[in-house]
Amino acid sequence: MLRLHELGWGTRRIAREFGGGRNTVRRHLESDGWAPYGGSRRGGKLDGLDAWLRERFFRHRGNAEVVRQELSSELGVEASLRTVERAVAPHRRRLRAEARATLRFETPPGRQLQIDFGEARVPVGGERVLFTAPFR
Repeated sequence: MLRLHELGWGTRRIAREFGGGRNTVRRHLESDGWAPYGGSRRGGKLDGLDAWLRERFFRHRGNAEVVRQELSSELGVEASLRTVERAVAPHRRRLRAEARATLRFETPPGRQLQIDFGEARVPVGGERVLFTAPFR
């Protein structure tokens, strides 16, 4: 863009060449090359509710629909399910990580304990009674 501008091209012609807008070309020319993305400047429906969303999300074990319903009934904030899902996405990753985390105990061969569950009829007071218990 800078080189074409130096050759005398106008912002409209450069914008047509690159398939962008005149204001974008103008911004790049004013910044002498690269210009960072400005980002979205408007706030969202759920701004400032991070702690509330986090607490409710973990209370309901990751059910974003229940969180959305409570958001509406308790705070009067109407939001789509997808909006709530995007807001709680970092917390959902934490729930998945916690579910995958396991603690493993290694025991030497011959030292493991195995328990089999079963049933047996045993005499109690002269009557055969069904007994269910773990057998070792």
